[in-house]
Amino acid sequence: MDKFVVSALKYRPQQFSEVVGQQAITQTLVQAIEAQQLPQALLFCGPRGVGKTSCARILAKTINASNLENQPDEDFAFNIFELDAASHNTIDDIRSLNEQVRIPPQVGSHKIYIIDEVHMLSLAAFNAFLKTLEEPPAHVIFILATTEKQRLIPTILSRCQIFDFKRIEIPEIKEHLAHVAEQQQISYEDEALHIIAQKADGAMRDALSIFDRMANFCRNNLTAQDVAANLNMLDPAKYFEFSSLLVEQKIPEVLLAYDDILKRGFEGSQFLDGLASHFRLLFMAKNPATHRLLEVSDSLQGLAAERSQKYTAAQLMQGLEIITEAEINYPKSKHKRLTTELCLMQLASLTSEGAKKK
Repeated sequence: MDKFVVSALKYRPQQFSEVVGQQAITQTLVQAIEAQQLPQALLFCGPRGVGKTSCARILAKTINASNLENQPDEDFAFNIFELDAASHNTIDDIRSLNEQVRIPPQVGSHKIYIIDEVHMLSLAAFNAFLKTLEEPPAHVIFILATTEKQRLIPTILSRCQIFDFKRIEIPEIKEHLAHVAEQQQISYEDEALHIIAQKADGAMRDALSIFDRMANFCRNNLTAQDVAANLNMLDPAKYFEFSSLLVEQKIPEVLLAYDDILKRGFEGSQFLDGLASHFRLLFMAKNPATHRLLEVSDSLQGLAAERSQKYTAAQLMQGLEIITEAEINYPKSKHKRLTTELCLMQLASLTSEGAKKK
């Protein structure tokens, strides 16, 4: 039996061209290396799982390589030093680092120090690090990484060239997950990958971890229904069933459908949140100019555009206001179920006779 390697490690980028969603940063770094204008202290900051440490390792390997196409890891691996500031955050750790940086590299032009979670350093350690960071030896480059830039002292920030990593967009995560699925010969529905990408909240590492879990749960056949159920999310298609009942003013059926959702273990607040997203989807789908703001799969975009025609823009705005009010009242309500049911009944009345038509 072959040893299983999680996708987050197996598909970790080894070159800048493989990094997803951070093209502006990777292009800047490549051009800086080519022009030999790389600063001696860089700070990579941004949310978790977006490629900070991966980019730091790629940069560390590339700096000593003779060209961007040839990166012999075995030649320069001992020129790269990684320090986890979460577990090595004392002044003694930094003093030891300050002693090491004085020794020039035996092979290659630079020694690269990657300090991950740098915000975890103690104040004394920060102060001990300042002088070295301000005037490092010519053969040393520091790459600092953090998820909490605001916790760094200003004197550290002022000594670094700062690169802000952004959350990876849903279409980019979906495209990468599709590539991974093809590599592993896993079949999938487009909507299933969209749900995983949405759940990951911009973090590719989280997306790949969820993908592995779903592949096991779904036996290598990812369906939207199974993925949504396992992630304790309501399938987006379920909200289309609700809006279909609402637009036809079928209040008893709507209340029974909501009862079924409660019996499946979902909280009313979770349902209201999804319902708000659904009405926002319909509002954005109503005008072609805002179609690019739709954060759903292509298959649901057409359905959203069709369903949105059942409402006027004013009715959709009113519906969003009704749901928002219910979300505000829900936590403090003594009758939480009734709060949601009243919201649904009000939504069902939006298209009643006498309502304004477009």
